[in-house]
Amino acid sequence: MKKLKHLLLFLLLSGVVFAQDNDWFYATMEAHIAQNLKSEHPEMIEVISESRDLAAVYVNKEVASHLHNCGNRHGSGYIFKKDRASAISSINSLPKINLNVLDFTITEDEFVTQCIGEVNEQNIANTIMQLEEYGTRFHTTSTGVQASIDIKEMWQNLVTQAERSDITVELFNHDFTNQKSVILTIPGTENPEDIVIIGGHLDSGDQSLIIVAPGADDNASGIAVLTETLRILLANNFRPSKTVQIMGYAAEEIGLYGSADIADTYKTANKNVLAVAQFDMTNYNGSSFDIALIDDSNLGYTSDDLNLYLIELMEHYNATGNHVITYGSSECGYGCSDHASWSEQGYLASFPFEADFDDINPFIHTTQDTFANMGSNATHSVKFVKLALEFVIEIAKSGTMATQEFSNANLSIVVKDKNLIYNIKNLNSKIQSLNILDVGARKVVSKTNLDASGTVSLQQLPKGFYIAVFKDINGKTFTKKFLVK
Repeated sequence: MKKLKHLLLFLLLSGVVFAQDNDWFYATMEAHIAQNLKSEHPEMIEVISESRDLAAVYVNKEVASHLHNCGNRHGSGYIFKKDRASAISSINSLPKINLNVLDFTITEDEFVTQCIGEVNEQNIANTIMQLEEYGTRFHTTSTGVQASIDIKEMWQNLVTQAERSDITVELFNHDFTNQKSVILTIPGTENPEDIVIIGGHLDSGDQSLIIVAPGADDNASGIAVLTETLRILLANNFRPSKTVQIMGYAAEEIGLYGSADIADTYKTANKNVLAVAQFDMTNYNGSSFDIALIDDSNLGYTSDDLNLYLIELMEHYNATGNHVITYGSSECGYGCSDHASWSEQGYLASFPFEADFDDINPFIHTTQDTFANMGSNATHSVKFVKLALEFVIEIAKSGTMATQEFSNANLSIVVKDKNLIYNIKNLNSKIQSLNILDVGARKVVSKTNLDASGTVSLQQLPKGFYIAVFKDINGKTFTKKFLVK
């Protein structure tokens, strides 16, 4: 009894109430955010450890609403952890950052062009409206649980209609929530151990918006993009060399729980995930450009090289003609979406987003996140389906990691003494333009009217990954990634 009294006294003096364990969980977040919460709401958070500007914490679930007042503009602002040990381990281990310029290639022009020409806006709109009708898909609600089961059935029906017995659609169970994640697998025909993933979260709302959380943009729009991508791949009898998985993640709004659980499972099983693209909010056209490539490489949560590859894809397939996509960059912040779960495990991940974060949909996490408040159309999401198709088809094909791109076979570049030495063979005209972009899709060098071979100074550029985009007078594009050391 005496020991019990001492324990109760310790808990009271510590200012941390552990009586309702179900309301508390472990997580990681930015250290300055944790300290702000500790200062303002000491009863809601215990800061366990700090490292690399990050904090491992034990927090009350009500912390979510306060995090939105601490400058986090999307997502929870924290990443859920299963236990104390994993929270501490996470902040003490840097994500493994790939220092090589992976040469993902672009070779599937005919098949990609056929597929992106089949995107149906009404299909996307129908899926968004269907998911909005649940009222809420918050992970603790019966409708949230049912939505995950129904999404699995929706994808399974598409597979069954296509008569593809090789494709599986499975529910992934989680310990912390009854909501399921959904994983569809198209097995690779040559290298099934290599995996390419596109995903997005299927829940909606947050701790302060549970009962009514329609989540049309956040993130019915992302699930709609995945569903239409799947439909088109099946319609074209897509049989990739590498395994393709399409994932709908549970419980993203409470700290990326579903994706973090899956990514941790994959890492433990030593699965070889080549690349991950996250589709979270795709239908609000808030900026002057179409797609914002999230650049959180300073936090280690987006891949420089994969961002550059997305730029290559858009320059190749979407620069002119009927499928134009314009792009820019933005920052998202710590734990803002499910791509961070994969990056944290050392996998390459990117997050193409619907707008600059300064132009974010003002209705997310409110009762007004509806299809009507996005203009009652899915025009903007069409562009994300096209990018998803390009991403999956090109990376999952045979010979993805080849040393030379078919479309750019005539372009060679070498970086020496911080000079870019280039040569475009068999080009009988001038180069109309050269733009060098950094991983945030920002133009850092622009040149016009160049010879077919020459040298461009890179003296002003800091070390890092870049992409050179050459265009001839006929509008043909040549791209190549490079590294400034």
